[in-house]
Formats: sequence, structure tokens, C-alpha cells
Amino acid sequence: MALSGPTKSPARGTATHLVVLVHGYGADGQDLIGLAQHWQSLLPTVAFAAPNAPTRVPGQGGYQWFPITRMDPHEMRNGVEAAAPALDEYLDAELARLELPPERLALAGFSQGTMLSLHLGLRRKIKPAAIVGFSGLLAGPVPCDGATPPILLTHGDSDTVIPPQAMFAAAAQLGLAGAAVQWHLAPGMGHGIDPQGLAIAGQFLSLAFHGRLKSAGEIRSVYKPS
Repeated sequence: MALSGPTKSPARGTATHLVVLVHGYGADGQDLIGLAQHWQSLLPTVAFAAPNAPTRVPGQGGYQWFPITRMDPHEMRNGVEAAAPALDEYLDAELARLELPPERLALAGFSQGTMLSLHLGLRRKIKPAAIVGFSGLLAGPVPCDGATPPILLTHGDSDTVIPPQAMFAAAAQLGLAGAAVQWHLAPGMGHGIDPQGLAIAGQFLSLAFHGRLKSAGEIRSVYKPS
């Protein structure tokens, strides 16, 4: 089944890049497409798309990329592997619609969407320009093909759904594989996206699309105390 969901055209002119927003468990594309308005001043020629996951959460109104019964590593890995082909097809279709090459793509996911964005973004033949992961985790090993895009991970230090240790574990594994990873830990934030993390992500995407970020060999915090 082909995915569909809300899209947002560039604020100015023809699209030069595409950001695909990958929602979390129990949400939908409408839940994340609003992020575009926070980033369009920095990314005026970027198009945004936020597909709905393929199946509904039983008994709820939202969607899921894969079922979650418990935070089990094997379940997470099997889930992203099963969900990846449908999102991969969607990415190619959106790029074709906008007449953009695959290197003009960035993925930004939240929670379960972060798991899927990391899994698929690290495995596409031509890697995206960047991956942004809010409040998620790395659901499997990093591929050993020697190519990784710049990655930004953000997490709330009070997250009780996915503990913040998951971000540090992901950064460490990605770093060992040679990826350049930036991370932001939001003080007092639960399972969500804090304003500073949102602003950092917009700047990160802008730099990535302009080719100004390292793609290998660095792990660092981007936290700036107020």
C-alpha cells in the first residue's frame, strides 16, 4: 500500500530539497507537518512531506510504523526492517514528484519515526543529506558500508517513554561506525521536542543542505545553556 500524508510546498520558488518528517507511534503525518513552519525561514526553498504510517494502532485513531508491545531490542529491529520498504518507496516517489536527486533529501523522525529514519537513512544506496532524530533510539546495528550522513539526535533528560540513555547509546554506536553525530539533551523535557532542539534542528538542516557539515569522525554536544 502506497503511503500518503500532508505536504508543504517551499515558502519560495521551486523546491531545491525535501525534508520528510516521520511521525511516532499513535500519531500521524499531521502531527509533524507543523514543524515546517518553524524551519521555513531558514529553509525557504525546501519542501516538506509527512506520510502517515501504513497501519492504525488497534483501538486508537493514530498510526503505527510497526506494533510495539514492549521495548524489546529484537522487536524494534524486526519492526524497522518490516516498515522500511514502504517508507523507502514513498521517499523515491516524493523525490520523483519534485524532480530532486536522492542526495537532496533529509529525514527527521520522532520516537518510532526516529528508529525508522535512522534504520532506512543509513541503508539507502545514496544517503540523505542529513538525519534528525527526536526522542528515539537506534534499533539495530549500523551498516558497515563506510558511508553515513551527518546526524543530529535530541532527547529530553526526563523522558520516561524512551530513556535519554538511548540517545547516548545511539551516538556511541554511530560514532564507532564513523558517523559525525551532534546531540542535544533538553533539561526538564519529557518525551517531546523542546524549542531549543527544534531551533538546533533547523540550523542543522540548513547547514547540511549547504554542504557545511562533517559526515564522519565527530561526536559532540550542541547544547547551549541559556
